Amino acid sequence: MRALVVAVVAMGVLIVIGGATLGVMVARRASVAPPAVHDAVLDEPAGTRIAGVSALPDRLALQLAGGGPDRVVVVDLRTGQVVGRAALAR
Repeated sequence: MRALVVAVVAMGVLIVIGGATLGVMVARRASVAPPAVHDAVLDEPAGTRIAGVSALPDRLALQLAGGGPDRVVVVDLRTGQVVGRAALAR
């Protein structure tokens, strides 16, 4: 009977510790601010249109058509800056 009481008390302590750990983890994740969103201005000629989009967690690749040769522009989503350009040959 004594072993049963010890086991019940030990399991109760484990439940309390697990609940406290879960509460702390949820609070930490909830307090993290989402990343800031920045506007990106693309200096492209008139007549340019977006032909395709491909997204990564921190980058956005835009396939542009019209206004010159087709091209791909890569934008950093954290800063809104253009980090790369590539012209596409036909």
